[in-house]
Amino acid sequence: MAGARRPRGYRYGKWTGGPDPLAPPYDVAAAVDEIGDQVLAGAGVREAMRDLLRRGVDGRRGLDQLRRNVRDRLKQARKAGRMDGTLEEVRELLDRAVEAERAALFPDPDDAARLAEHELDALPQDTAGAVRALKDHPWRSPEAAQAYQQIQDLLRQEVLDSSFQGMKQALQQMADGDGAGMQAVKDMVADLSALVDAHNRGEDTDQQFADFMGKHGEFFPDSPESVEELIDSLARRAAAQQRMMAGLSPEQRAELSDLMSQAMGDLGLQSEMAHLNDALRQARPDLPWGQGGPVPDGEQGLGMGDATSAVAELADLEALSQQLSQGYAGASLADVDEELLEQALGRSAVDDLAALRRLERELERQGYLNRSEGKLELSPKAVRRLGATALRRVFAKLASTGRGEHDVADAGATGELTGASREWRFGDEQPLDVVRTVRNAVLRSAGAPRPDGQRKVQIAVEDFEVVETERRTGAAVALLVDLSYSMALRGTWGDAKSTAMALHSLVTTRFPQDAIEIIGFSSTAQVLRPEELAELSVDTLQGTNLQHGLMLARRFLARHRDAEPVVLVVTDGEPTAHLEDDGTPYFCWPPMPETIARTVAEVEKVARSGATMNVFALDPEPGLVEFVHDITARAGGRVFQPSSDRLGEYVVADYLRARRGRRGR
Repeated sequence: MAGARRPRGYRYGKWTGGPDPLAPPYDVAAAVDEIGDQVLAGAGVREAMRDLLRRGVDGRRGLDQLRRNVRDRLKQARKAGRMDGTLEEVRELLDRAVEAERAALFPDPDDAARLAEHELDALPQDTAGAVRALKDHPWRSPEAAQAYQQIQDLLRQEVLDSSFQGMKQALQQMADGDGAGMQAVKDMVADLSALVDAHNRGEDTDQQFADFMGKHGEFFPDSPESVEELIDSLARRAAAQQRMMAGLSPEQRAELSDLMSQAMGDLGLQSEMAHLNDALRQARPDLPWGQGGPVPDGEQGLGMGDATSAVAELADLEALSQQLSQGYAGASLADVDEELLEQALGRSAVDDLAALRRLERELERQGYLNRSEGKLELSPKAVRRLGATALRRVFAKLASTGRGEHDVADAGATGELTGASREWRFGDEQPLDVVRTVRNAVLRSAGAPRPDGQRKVQIAVEDFEVVETERRTGAAVALLVDLSYSMALRGTWGDAKSTAMALHSLVTTRFPQDAIEIIGFSSTAQVLRPEELAELSVDTLQGTNLQHGLMLARRFLARHRDAEPVVLVVTDGEPTAHLEDDGTPYFCWPPMPETIARTVAEVEKVARSGATMNVFALDPEPGLVEFVHDITARAGGRVFQPSSDRLGEYVVADYLRARRGRRGR
């Protein structure tokens, strides 16, 4: 048939477009549960996540182990050698030159020889001064002249090598170290200064960098790929050179500085190198310029270049250790320098870090963690999982003690059918009216055009109807949890937090007709969303302001007047804080009569609202026991004194018991 489409052919093969789209998702369930265990024990989310990353996952090293390995490497690097190796070598060459010169002068009876000996006797005691004094000395001994020349060559090589890693080897490979080779160094330093200046002005170009590397690449064996990489490497080395000098004794530092100045002066680079160092400092002001730090302290003497490299390595290891500690504000795994990590510990360490980064990324991608304004929070999905976990643990204890009955057949069910139906709303648990739902779909799509032969009925969300049932009276539960610092000191905060999450999960998932609000109180009180509760750590502020907590509970109960009001209080101490008439909190220990009076007055208001008030006292202290018995007598409630590890069992069982009582009415 003319114009007919030819069937398209398909080819199948191995996926090469990145991660396999059909691969199972990265398993983060175990990590979520580990974080959950920490959170339910009272920790905050960031603290729990940091603890997980420190321990590691799936057999991989965590941050703590990686940092220990870096610290071990740091200890080894500190034994690399002493930093006065150049001074030591110059002194040896100087002694050799003077001794050989004396030997050559001794047989000569001429007065000129005696004068030359006198000049040798009068040499300055410091090495740098002696080297300077002998600069124009007419050497009689060829051996002495050679030794002094070795001093000059050594200083030039070491001074340049301390600024440019690998320069010493580059100069040694050049045929003429004093002629063409030194001129090439001068040209390189001049061009480098121009490049760094242009970069600092924002005027450098990729072509300028390429031209520089094409002309002077032999002096940079690490082959930087960009001007930023080149400047970073040079600036780090310049900062390390300053740290190396700071690590010497004042006498050593003065002598070495003098020798460096002489060498740079002989090369004609003193002003150019000073300008280059200033430009590098301007380009990287964040480096620890002029600051002290760890320096090598081994037995073998190191030349200036090697000493600078050793100090640079120590600085890198210190920075890497700090990055792995994650102990500073705004820390993240992205801060860890992979290149430094690989240099220090090898490729396997980078793989371990990648596993931690992937875990953190997958926890966010799969919806368990949210990062808002740099703050890490559990998502509602993760909070529901934590609540379910806490609830399972409570039910396990209830079953083991024979106080269960948690698998109630009609949990969350509604009342008797009325015969009517209504539009479905999110959260409804009423039976679906299938007939009316299909009828709505048919009527909605009756006038819509259909493809030839299409006879299916497409049901949309708006078509659903549910069977109406008689409204059953629910409960409004206000759970007040003590957040005062004494809860942490007594080790009860984690159990209280876990209990609150378990009860919230029970009410919202199994008894949706009930309402619950969690209220935390310390110096003041606050309503806590489940996400806030999961993140919450115990308050370090002093005060147990039950009065304010009960005020918030009454407001919550007033919004649910048709429900049966229930107030549950978890605390470990008498009220020690109250709100003044102007709303400011007032704390006093021992409790002052006004605090007790204001709290009792609020209890009586709760009682007049018809609420039942039960108190779970976590400390057997007589003053607390007497107080809670008094207020529960006023509110028609009961006092429980469970151990903290059985708190969840008592609270959930009390709530279920209250529900069974309502069903019997």
